[in-house]
Amino acid sequence: MFWSSPLVSDDMRIWVDECFDWFDAKFVPPKGPILPNKTFFRAGKGQDLATAQLVLGDIMRLLDYDLPIALSPIAKLPPEYRHSYQALSDVAGTFQETEDERVIQYDPEMMHKPINFISTMAHEVMHARLSGLVHIVPGGEGAHELATDLGCIIAGFGVFQMQAADDAGWSGYMTQSSRAHALAVFLDRRGLGPEAVNPYLSGRCQKLLRKALRQL
Repeated sequence: MFWSSPLVSDDMRIWVDECFDWFDAKFVPPKGPILPNKTFFRAGKGQDLATAQLVLGDIMRLLDYDLPIALSPIAKLPPEYRHSYQALSDVAGTFQETEDERVIQYDPEMMHKPINFISTMAHEVMHARLSGLVHIVPGGEGAHELATDLGCIIAGFGVFQMQAADDAGWSGYMTQSSRAHALAVFLDRRGLGPEAVNPYLSGRCQKLLRKALRQL
């Protein structure tokens, strides 16, 4: 019998489980996945700042985060002058915090791809949610960006995390295999099957998720 190679290492598997335990104890666990539809997102179509603020408000509500966050577009070259929008050097979003305020900056061009925009905004809001807690999240400060991505999946944004990376053609902080494993753990812990998310995932993502579920 031929066995498929594991999607993630034993160390990654252990760390993901530890993070799920920590997040579920620290925050109210979602009952199911957050999906790209009007049940979860009330903002209409548009690429202006007002629409971006509505999307941010939806994400903050879904993450139960109520401290004010200012939103500001990053100054960018017009699309026709960019060499490659998906270049790794491009900054999709940033989060800064001072004693007085929290600010997220975003690339307005990304709003043409709502899945990517929501995934990025969820990542930045997760930074705000974990402010002051980085040192006690499993993995500590060295795993902060990884834990921020994973925290989004644990909080229900796994569809956005996986599909945004698939659409962009690059993995970001986590690999797609690690995201698939984390989404499989999410579904397993919530007593759900792949049918809860498959309609919103590409064929590539569905295939990875099936493998991850088999390997749990």
